[in-house]
Amino acid sequence: WHREAPGSEIVASDAKGAYSFADYLAQEDRVFAELDALVDKRWAGESVGKFCRYKADSVCNPATLFERNWNRTFVFEAKEPVGGVLLVHGLSDAPYSLRALGERMHASGYTVIGLRVPGHGTSWVRALAASPDGTVLASGGNDNMVRLWNLADGTLLRELSGHEKQVYSVTFHPDGKSLFSGDLGGGVRQWDVQTGAEQRKLDATPLYSYNGGQQVDFGGVRALAVSPDGRRLAAGGLYKASNPLGAVHEPLVILFSLESGTAEQQQLAEGITQGVLWRLVWLSDGSLMGVCGGGSGGWLLFWKHEDDKDYHRFQLDSLARDMDLHVDGMTVATAHYDRHVRSTKLSAKPA
Repeated sequence: WHREAPGSEIVASDAKGAYSFADYLAQEDRVFAELDALVDKRWAGESVGKFCRYKADSVCNPATLFERNWNRTFVFEAKEPVGGVLLVHGLSDAPYSLRALGERMHASGYTVIGLRVPGHGTSWVRALAASPDGTVLASGGNDNMVRLWNLADGTLLRELSGHEKQVYSVTFHPDGKSLFSGDLGGGVRQWDVQTGAEQRKLDATPLYSYNGGQQVDFGGVRALAVSPDGRRLAAGGLYKASNPLGAVHEPLVILFSLESGTAEQQQLAEGITQGVLWRLVWLSDGSLMGVCGGGSGGWLLFWKHEDDKDYHRFQLDSLARDMDLHVDGMTVATAHYDRHVRSTKLSAKPA
């Protein structure tokens, strides 16, 4: 059961011509009918133990637990909709995971569709990035793949293979012609968006470590950002991972020259002994901003490209896991472990 999937599973190439939403739902019916047959017959001898969800009489099989399978595409129609919402994420359990959100949106007057799509299969999607012109979405995940999607119709454009470990980050070059992706092992690859060809590799292995005692692959390229002038690539994550399971590690940025492809600077945040850089964004003044979260709390950190230490830091109210910059270049949104999104306004540092 962990090596195969129903042959009728939906793929992008199925959506051709007059293929409709009704066709999609009918195909989903076939997928689940095939899955039930696999559980009852071919997988029966391999699925052992009462906690295997793919065993017909398992206590973890949805058919045993619930009156219906909640991981099916759902539609909540509003009588007088104020708008429409499509809910998807990178795993194939989107309807189950997003149903509560869909119910809340429906109660607020929206027509909501929760779509079950394979995405990266049963592997996590770790990273998303939209091209500068808004036409292409790049995704990276635990299946070691990078995928490019047409944002106009959701179809798969191409798959980019080559990473040997899970893909943690993706970002486009400002010119939209190249894409960068970073993985768990500290590998960074540059791709041609038009052809899907790999252009070169960059070495960010200081962001990776293996702990033999704990048997843990740890770290990875958690964040990537290309400077607006296209001259530098910043790769962020963690280093000094002396105790991965104890979350003892420090944030680190590696700056690459995109002219030479070599690392030209490592940037630190001294005193933060339990932190990871989750996102990096370049500011209009040429500074690099990163959001750091971990046992040391949540921080916004700021570096100048020529310096190895941050020139300013701002502590957030809670451990942070993501960040983005508004188009005004001054408003920062941060996502936190306490389930809050917070807004911070940047301003000049007082003299």
